[in-house]
Amino acid sequence: MRRRVITWLGALAVSACIAACGEEPAPTDSSAQAPPADAGPVHIHGLGVNPADGSTLIATHTGLFSVAPDADRAQRIGDSSQDTMGFAIVGPDHFLGSGHPDPSDTDLPPYLGLIESKDAGRSWQPVSLHGEVDFHVLESAGERIYGFGSDFATREPRFLTSADGGRSWDPLTAPEPLISLALAPDDPQRLIASGERGLHRSGDGGRTWEPVEAPGPGHLAWTEDGVTLLDLEGQVHHERTENRWRPAGNIGGQPAAFDQGAPGELLAALHDGVVMHSRDRGQTWVVRSRP
Repeated sequence: MRRRVITWLGALAVSACIAACGEEPAPTDSSAQAPPADAGPVHIHGLGVNPADGSTLIATHTGLFSVAPDADRAQRIGDSSQDTMGFAIVGPDHFLGSGHPDPSDTDLPPYLGLIESKDAGRSWQPVSLHGEVDFHVLESAGERIYGFGSDFATREPRFLTSADGGRSWDPLTAPEPLISLALAPDDPQRLIASGERGLHRSGDGGRTWEPVEAPGPGHLAWTEDGVTLLDLEGQVHHERTENRWRPAGNIGGQPAAFDQGAPGELLAALHDGVVMHSRDRGQTWVVRSRP
């Protein structure tokens, strides 16, 4: 199980226009003020399904959310607003992540490196690269992990791979800055990646790359049925044979995230926080959850 997964929160500041009007603000009872409303799943980075209970996971700029199998609204997991930029599901209740801490966690560095949760996202522990790297793209298969993001010290792109669950890393060279990466289900050395210019393929774990003829760049998922591309306009394409594609359905908007879900399911998020899913290989899409 895996996934990646990739959000900024616009915070509105209320200006003191009363002073400009020459009036004093009315006194308020701070103890009676309602707590600020939960912003909900703002700017979705990653999607997946927890094999422990079949719930849909939504990794966002404002925290991690879950949608129960019989529900259609996302519920926050825990009380953290951690910005989970990279996200992958590796087993039941077992997730990997990367990104930035909750703004209230002032003791944590701004780049979290690789972090891990073994309690379905309620708590997270550092694994490696703490304070050093922010992975925006994170994919895993067993102990093999690939991460693409930025280096804290230099702000330069970094593309790394680990063969031991993230305890140690080897550098790779990306064909261009990546927006999506997918691994073959039967061989984690076979990769397909997308940058803003187009798609690229590797058969040796990302050490060498060749260009892929495709309808365009976008988000990728590699299932037992083959590679699926969700382009940047929301159109779904299936790779029939190498470098030959067949169009399928359309999600009805520009995608924020895309991945496989449960067996036979594809998941896609729109920029307004709506999550769609398809059970017919992307031909038709229905709403899975709303923010």
